Amino acid sequence: MDGPEADGASIWDAAHRRTTIGLLTLVTLVAFEAMAVGTAMPRAVAELDGVAWYAWTFSAFLVTSVVGMVVGGEVGDRRPPGPGVLAGVLVFAAGLVVAGVAQHMAVLVLGRAVQGLGAGVVIVLLYVVAGRSYSSRLRPRLFGAFAAGWVLPALVGPLAAGLVTTHVGWRAVFLGLVPLVAAGLALLLTAGPGRAPGGEAAPRGRGRAAWAVLAGTGIAALQYAAQRLDLAAVVIALAGAAGLAVALRRLLPSGTVRARAGIPAVVASRGLLAGAFFGMDALLPFVLTEQHGWSAATAGLPLTAGAVGWVVAAQLQGRRPDVPRQRVLRLGCLVLAAGLAATAATAVPALGGWPAYLSWAVAGVGMGLGMPSVGVLLLDQSPEAERGANSAALQISDVTASALCVGLAGVLVAGAAEGRGPLWPAVLAAVAGLTVPALLGARVAGRTVAPARASGSVVRD
Repeated sequence: MDGPEADGASIWDAAHRRTTIGLLTLVTLVAFEAMAVGTAMPRAVAELDGVAWYAWTFSAFLVTSVVGMVVGGEVGDRRPPGPGVLAGVLVFAAGLVVAGVAQHMAVLVLGRAVQGLGAGVVIVLLYVVAGRSYSSRLRPRLFGAFAAGWVLPALVGPLAAGLVTTHVGWRAVFLGLVPLVAAGLALLLTAGPGRAPGGEAAPRGRGRAAWAVLAGTGIAALQYAAQRLDLAAVVIALAGAAGLAVALRRLLPSGTVRARAGIPAVVASRGLLAGAFFGMDALLPFVLTEQHGWSAATAGLPLTAGAVGWVVAAQLQGRRPDVPRQRVLRLGCLVLAAGLAATAATAVPALGGWPAYLSWAVAGVGMGLGMPSVGVLLLDQSPEAERGANSAALQISDVTASALCVGLAGVLVAGAAEGRGPLWPAVLAAVAGLTVPALLGARVAGRTVAPARASGSVVRD
């Protein structure tokens, strides 16, 4: 469905409605689970007496999700996406059940690992479905809806999970999603999501799943190292960085680091956007509580402002499919950089942290403009037989850059938080460091469309 479409075509018309609802249901539920688990996990840890396992519930999901992304990319490029989506959702649902019935923390960690594998497969294949079932003109609006599907759970997920955990139990946070996931899957599969690939799949190097395991392990090692302030952290960080660098050379398009024109620059843009935003998104509540004495509940409200800005901007960009996406991406990066820079005002004790509401709403607007544009650019330039691998690379870039920037921000403020100096210089350093990727994204945006619309295969020999 990449050709011209009839007047009045919409992601909600009769030809697309069931597919759209199915896609958004699955996106929203995967996102809700990601947001809700952090709220339910403290109660689960207390009940299962597994404090020592706490970090593994998140690291296991992260490592296996990277593997799932690679597997999803391979599946999406070799066969119709329907069976792959079915398998991914069933694996994700199995992980929910395992976690929900766990009687020991080791079983809960196993459930989280199974969830991550399924979630990685599903997220990549949903991009493949989007590429096959929607024309280029409809994709901006579809990705705007995707943004709402990811961001809205950030508004209600923690609160809803908290209520369920308090009044029903933490197990219901996992088990209650299973029937909803099944409903979304039924809608998507009965809609007939796209045709079979139109050509031979590009040749693939062997052992990509192994490289994905190495990449996920490297990311987890860096996150763990960022939580420590000792000599062991340095060793762990160096080992993780080395493994990650080697793996990414096999998993990302050649030229991604240099932002070579076309798909490599698109993949690089996704990482720059995600790293800049989520690095500060993770740091901001900490700054508001430590620097200004806000309560935990109040400190999360600026993040809600950012989520609202993201959703609103994502819907607005979808209404202008005629505007070149690289221009919208550049504008999004610049707006994000402005929001990040303005967030430096939270370091000023006299201001009480209140500028964070406005500055983070501006940053959210930048993400709402930029993130959907990256998805559209990727699908528009990816040959049908390479959309899976390129979508996997996009997701891996996002996860990797987010983890690295969150770790960087954590390292910068950790020393000050332990009484080694005032917090505000560390906050300013973090803001400055995270603004750089956003500005680089604005520069890279002009390279996201190759002159000859060349293929962006992630193949390695």
